[in-house]
Amino acid sequence: MLTKKQKNLLIFINKKIRSTGISPSYEEMKNSLNLKSKSGIHRLISALEERGFVKRLAHKARALEVIKLPENASANDIFNTFTPSVIKGGLDKNNKSTDVSVLGSIAAGTPIEAIQQEVDRVSLPEDLQNNGEHYGLKVKGDSMIEAGIADGDTVIVKRTSNVDSGQIAVVLIDGQEATLKRIRKKGNTIALEAANRNYGTKIYAANRIEIQGKLVSLYRNFH
Repeated sequence: MLTKKQKNLLIFINKKIRSTGISPSYEEMKNSLNLKSKSGIHRLISALEERGFVKRLAHKARALEVIKLPENASANDIFNTFTPSVIKGGLDKNNKSTDVSVLGSIAAGTPIEAIQQEVDRVSLPEDLQNNGEHYGLKVKGDSMIEAGIADGDTVIVKRTSNVDSGQIAVVLIDGQEATLKRIRKKGNTIALEAANRNYGTKIYAANRIEIQGKLVSLYRNFH
């Protein structure tokens, strides 16, 4: 059983590693718990290590590895959760908007063949207009459900190849299959990470992955 401070520190370390690929500094950990000194962080980390939740990596300064999380950890504890800005289809007919093309389906599960032709159009609100080129893709699968992205949603994607590690992106694998995943860049590899405990993370050589855009919103029809 972890204390509240131990659990909060563990969750903070886990999220930091998942978003940046490196452990947080002792200063960052101290500030995250509003502690006055780093000695308290040392004691908390030692307690987590003794209980098998973290492991100090040898020959690396301040490097930690999260071995496990508490059984009662929520999806938000585990993932840097994307909170979708949902465009509620059909509920606001007076909203000033422009249309964007829906270019077929995107897998939130096993990669499926990319479709690059317009199959539908959806409205784009004013706050996303005049901010680059956007397109839509229909979601198939549930691998991103814990990031708020459900089967049947239409994701709104900003066309760009510049996506930071930790962001949710549309990627093309080997020029043939498209999928929607959170990406993690490390050296010459890119990991495609699901937001569903039932799906594993897949790691590819960076030259096999083409980033085609980043997720900015989604369209959900409530009819």
